[in-house]
Amino acid sequence: MKKLAALALLSISALLIWTFVPSKETEPTTLNISGPFEFTDQDLSKNGYLFTRLQVVEALTAIDKSGNVTPLLAKEWTTSDNNLRWEFTIRPDVIFHDGSPLTAQAVQTSLSHALKKPGVLKRVPIKEISASDNLLVIELSQPYRPLLAVLAHYTAAIAAPGSFDQQGNVAELSGTGPYKIQELQAPHKAHVIKNNEYWGKNASIEHVHYLAGHRSESRALLAQTGQADLVYTLDPASIDVLESTKNVELVMESIPRTILIKLNNEHPFLDHSDVRQAISLALDRTGISKQIVRVPGSEAYQLFAPSLGAWHIDTLEQTQRNIDQAKTLLAGQGWQENEEGILSREGKTFDITLTTYSDRPELPIVATAIQAQLKEVGIHVNVSIDNSSAIPSKHKDGTLEMALVARNFGTTADPLALLIRDFASHKGSDWGPMNWSSEEFSNLLERLSVEPNQEQYNQMTQEASSILAEEMPLIPVTFYTQLVAVNERVNHFSFDPFEINYRISEMTIND
Repeated sequence: MKKLAALALLSISALLIWTFVPSKETEPTTLNISGPFEFTDQDLSKNGYLFTRLQVVEALTAIDKSGNVTPLLAKEWTTSDNNLRWEFTIRPDVIFHDGSPLTAQAVQTSLSHALKKPGVLKRVPIKEISASDNLLVIELSQPYRPLLAVLAHYTAAIAAPGSFDQQGNVAELSGTGPYKIQELQAPHKAHVIKNNEYWGKNASIEHVHYLAGHRSESRALLAQTGQADLVYTLDPASIDVLESTKNVELVMESIPRTILIKLNNEHPFLDHSDVRQAISLALDRTGISKQIVRVPGSEAYQLFAPSLGAWHIDTLEQTQRNIDQAKTLLAGQGWQENEEGILSREGKTFDITLTTYSDRPELPIVATAIQAQLKEVGIHVNVSIDNSSAIPSKHKDGTLEMALVARNFGTTADPLALLIRDFASHKGSDWGPMNWSSEEFSNLLERLSVEPNQEQYNQMTQEASSILAEEMPLIPVTFYTQLVAVNERVNHFSFDPFEINYRISEMTIND
């Protein structure tokens, strides 16, 4: 059986390599990228992350390397005194890939379609979007502080009017970016080519191939053999091998993503903050950080990484692992160990399922470690490794008990927009909290969304983060580090911590 498994893995790896071998003619001007995420179609609300990363589509605003909002397709903007009317001057002389011009009307059409789809834009209190000459006007029903950061999100990227069919679905995506689509083979392969009519600085690399593959070991092999120039989201188990691989540099970059435990806060075993705090106290974050994530110091005792500025609490006490305190909190909720060492209450054992997925290869390993650690306080955890789609599905039908996920709080430069969506209702969101709400926290979010004063804003973000640290509707485990294998033939590689853009147009090939 072991031989068969090994042969199967070799076959999968060989298939991935075969699909990635560039032709002799294009090899010097071709960049090959591999990542874990598949795509289904050209719908920006579902798969826009791929098309912004490959620089096919662009948004009105962008996030620079310091996390600041900068102009992109919007050359500049102004706001009214009451912050309800925003006027964006659309950059002139920009042409979509289908040859049509970028106009304020084209932007209005694209954003109007986006408003009808899932995405962060849908949560903005937009009253009306209109176009006049080269001005796009967004009128709000109430002030909304994170608007500019939201407009940089991939679901708000601008597509040409001709991209949409009569139902408003994207039939043939045409953007304004330095690359345009040559061929798509969902769910695994995408080929984009340089856009010679780009309005900004032209890219150097002619062809870019993207290949999705769930198996981290197969993607690591692509890096080892030189068949992929950039390989994103690698397994920590690949670190030693790749660091010793000739012609490959392993880049480790901190990003505002947190590995956390999502809980059904109305589950009868989990519906008290003391139980959630006990689970937190039982976690050996230092062990996970050093032995699994392989980034010492990445332990997370709060949801927001230091890169998220005012939302990170610098003075928060780090509650180290404390098994005795965890057991005391659980006993206070009526849980006592039975003869088998498992907690029991009113004839029911503390038996819970933790669901996770292998798209991010470290998650199943972390889940197994959590299983062993919670067993020490008498909690029996069943680990279920499923597709990532199982998390939102089980959230919706109410069957989710606990889930281990990697939550990106940096989809916008300010996480406020994401939090407003996540905590919009007691039921929560697919990747956010589940069945938890706090009147105090909700009031803070409402005030934050309209607060113009930065000092006051910073004070309220600290209050909001403190509530989440005390109540723990989501239990943080570690802050995330992105592992990227970079072949030496790639020059000027840089990493976008907000994962909007692969920055391919800034790179060159050294052959």
